[in-house]
Amino acid sequence: MCLDRIMFMFAGAMVLLSVVLTAFVSPYFVWLTVFVGANLFQSSITGFCPAALVFKMLGAKEGKAF
Repeated sequence: MCLDRIMFMFAGAMVLLSVVLTAFVSPYFVWLTVFVGANLFQSSITGFCPAALVFKMLGAKEGKAF
């Protein structure tokens, strides 16, 4: 699996997790959703994503976007 698909999967999982945590644990977990969204926006402009660096170090194959 290439890095692009891993990043989309990771971002989607983080958004879903934050929605569940917001609904069942604390409304303050909405800030996790805000952080993930801001990071997605920032990485679409700059091409830099800290999570992508971590997944590259773990051996993910390079993709087109990252």
